[in-house]
Amino acid sequence: MNCFNQRLRRTAPICSGGSRNDLVPSKPARMNGWSWPPQVAQVIGWLMFIYMAIVSFGIYVPLLPPPWNHVAYALIGIAFVLHFVTHLVAEIIDPADVSVRAKQTYSNPVPLFDRTKQSHVIQDLHCYLCDVKVGPKVKHCGVCNKCVQDFDHHCIWLNNCVGGRNYWYFFVALCSATFGTLLLIIVILFIFIQHYLDPDNLRTAPQFNNLLTNETWLVFLPAAPLKTTSAGLLVVAFITVLLSQVSLLLLGHLLGLHLYLLYKGISTHDHIKMQRQKQARNKDLEVERSSEINHHNKAAKSQTHSINCEPTPNSSVCGSRLSEFAEIHVPVFV
Repeated sequence: MNCFNQRLRRTAPICSGGSRNDLVPSKPARMNGWSWPPQVAQVIGWLMFIYMAIVSFGIYVPLLPPPWNHVAYALIGIAFVLHFVTHLVAEIIDPADVSVRAKQTYSNPVPLFDRTKQSHVIQDLHCYLCDVKVGPKVKHCGVCNKCVQDFDHHCIWLNNCVGGRNYWYFFVALCSATFGTLLLIIVILFIFIQHYLDPDNLRTAPQFNNLLTNETWLVFLPAAPLKTTSAGLLVVAFITVLLSQVSLLLLGHLLGLHLYLLYKGISTHDHIKMQRQKQARNKDLEVERSSEINHHNKAAKSQTHSINCEPTPNSSVCGSRLSEFAEIHVPVFV
């Protein structure tokens, strides 16, 4: 059987109790964000991008009156193109350490990082899973199963690690997505308001001259005009604004976090480690405080108990003295 021919491989640093040479499950390392299988969040992200692009350039931007339609085409177009390019590059780039990229063919299986059995796999700048020398800011990603250069975090939206080689592509993609989504919300809100206040201001395209009723609207102007109703236009606008607001909240939170991390000069991984250490310290302080309170309560109870249990002082002595006084001063009648 082939299992007897497998070579045992040490997958963790040598401990004081000896080496760990157990066979562990293995799989090939993932090259980039397009390695199979895709992440659910990655698919959702690309579907949202396609939907926003179709809605923006096919429905709402063409309804803007000139020259605002040209301004919206330029600004939203730049944001969408920039996001598409940087998002794609951030997924394609292999963020692995240079030693891993020089050695790894991504076809040979690599032992898996089991956090329940191994606290770490890198010691003295040597990764015992990738079996290579690595840099000081390298971390072994358990999802991609490889060492990543200047590791920041593993992004489920990219289905790839974000490291030194693709961090700025990720950051520009984040900024462009936030900017483009914000512009789209502004455009749709403007069209929604003008639809009730002055709909003729939105019907400036020459194709609207052939329509007999104002309840009919055109989308996908000017290339492929398609008729729709006013209700359909507003329903799509409501759904798009709702999705855009959710996306803007997520993007804004993530962008704010990375602006803070850039200001502090730390990575996401360092920030998470610091938060965990802070939580551990707070938990230890709470345990110490609770133990001190319990000790103080026990001491107070024992002191109260000792005070209540003391006998009344000189009670027997006073009784004897009173009896003696009665014998001396009370006359005896025979």
